[in-house]
Amino acid sequence: MQKTGFIFDLDGVIVDTAKYHYLAWKKLANELGFEFTHEQNELFKGVSRKRCLEILLDIGQVEATQEQFDRWMIEKNEDYLAYIEKMDASEILPDVPKVLQFLKERNVPIALGSASKNARPILEKVQLLSYFDVLVDGNSVTKAKPDPEVFLIGADKLGVAPEHCVVFEDAVAGIAAANHANMLSIGIGNADVLSEAKFIFKDFTEISLEFLEGLLS
Repeated sequence: MQKTGFIFDLDGVIVDTAKYHYLAWKKLANELGFEFTHEQNELFKGVSRKRCLEILLDIGQVEATQEQFDRWMIEKNEDYLAYIEKMDASEILPDVPKVLQFLKERNVPIALGSASKNARPILEKVQLLSYFDVLVDGNSVTKAKPDPEVFLIGADKLGVAPEHCVVFEDAVAGIAAANHANMLSIGIGNADVLSEAKFIFKDFTEISLEFLEGLLS
């Protein structure tokens, strides 16, 4: 029987680090003399740090030299890292460990597929690293979602054909990447936003073990 591989995004799926990104971007915006709202932060979902800074400067109508741009990128990341330094297992989103444990007990291959360059330290902090057989993060990809590169590398490293992979994602770009890769996409979050996903759940508390069992058969 063909084995099934499971690939999880990190931010908004396993932990909610989006709030720390927001705080770090907001701090930078305030230093540059303008406000940055939660609504504007929606534009940053699943987007690279470089692109986020471009959008932020656009919002604030701030011109930057290359030197300033590079310095602000580093500053934002250092602020973000200071926030995640304090993370612990209480930051794991509801019922994520239940799902990971279920898959682990059945020897299902599990990968992380995330744009985050800090995926490993975050998983270590929340004590979930041991569940993952493969880590594909922002350090190992050149193309951002919706390009399927991150998931295709994950499938390859798991030794599972793309069409036998299941992807959990909370962002439109991530769902599009999973669909482009010919994988089964499961949206975690708002059904209106993630309408392109094959299945959609508000969070992992809505996912039954019977449903997971069905995915494995």
